[in-house]
Amino acid sequence: MRMWSDAEVAAALDMDTAIASQRRAFESLGRGEAQLADKVAVRTGEDTTLGYLSRLSPRHGAVSKLVSVHPGNAERGLPAVSATVLVMDPTTGQLVATMEATALTEVRTAAGSAVAADALALPGADELAVLGSGVQARAHVRAMVRVRPLREVRIFSRDPARREAAAAELAAELGLPVRAVASAEEAVRDAPLVAACTLSAEPVVPTSAVAAGATVISVGSFEHHRCEVDAELVRRAGAVVVDDVGTAAAHAGPIAGALERGDLTREQLRDLGAVLVGAAPGRRDATEVVFYNSVGLGVQDAAAAHAILGTL
Repeated sequence: MRMWSDAEVAAALDMDTAIASQRRAFESLGRGEAQLADKVAVRTGEDTTLGYLSRLSPRHGAVSKLVSVHPGNAERGLPAVSATVLVMDPTTGQLVATMEATALTEVRTAAGSAVAADALALPGADELAVLGSGVQARAHVRAMVRVRPLREVRIFSRDPARREAAAAELAAELGLPVRAVASAEEAVRDAPLVAACTLSAEPVVPTSAVAAGATVISVGSFEHHRCEVDAELVRRAGAVVVDDVGTAAAHAGPIAGALERGDLTREQLRDLGAVLVGAAPGRRDATEVVFYNSVGLGVQDAAAAHAILGTL
C-alpha cells in the first residue's frame, strides 16, 4: 500500500490529466457504468465534514474520500478544505493507496468545471469572470484556459489585497491579462463565462449583469444553505445542468431552493454526464443563459485517483 503526499498528488495530476479524468468520470456516469453512493454531510456550526464513496466502473477499485470544510481556516493561513482518499483493489478489496487529497480535490473540482464549460459555454467564450480569490478561484482560471481561448480574466473578491495577489499570480503564471476589479458587477458584465468559487451563503453573482449567452458555474453551492446565485438566475437560465440530479436536489442550495419553490422540476434538471454522452441536450442556442451547479461527486475523486495511479 502506497501513501501519497499532497505534493506527490499535485505532481502526478497536472491539469490536462485532471480534465481528461473528469471527462471520463462524467461520461461513465452518463453511460451508467459508475456506481455512486449518496453523499454524506455532517455540519457543526460553520464547519462541515463530507463523505464520498464510489466506483468508476466494475474494472476499477472502490474509492472513498473524507473531507473537512472549515471556512475559518483562511484567517488561520490554512486551506479551507482538507481531505483524504482511500483506493481499494478491484479484485481483493484490499487497500492499495492512501492519498492526501487537498490538492486532488482542488484540481478535480476545477477540472470538472472545465469539462462542463467545454460542453456548455459558447465556442468563442474568451472572457472569464471569477468570483472569489482562494485556491478554487485560482484553480478555475488554470482549468478554463485549457478549454477556451481566454483573452481576459477579471477577478473580484471582498478582500482587495487577496484579489490583487491572485490576479498578479495568475497573470505572471499564465501570461494572460488578469485584472482584479472593484465589484462583482464589473467582473461579470459582458463575460461569456462566469465561475463562482466561494463558500458564500448569500448570492455573489449579480444576475442583472449576466450577459445573454453566458455560462455561469457555481462550485461553492455544495450545501443546502450555500447559494452563490439567486433565484432569478435559476429562473432565467434556459438550461440548468448539474453534476448529478439526485445529489444536487439534496445538497445544492440554488437547486434545492428552486425545487422547493416550484421554479424547477427534477425533470428539467440535466446531468452533465447525460449531456456529454448525448442523452440530454446541453446549450440549445447562443443567447440562452446556462447555469451549471456542481456539488462534487465521489466518482470525480475515483477518476482522479485512478489517473494518479495510472489505472484509468
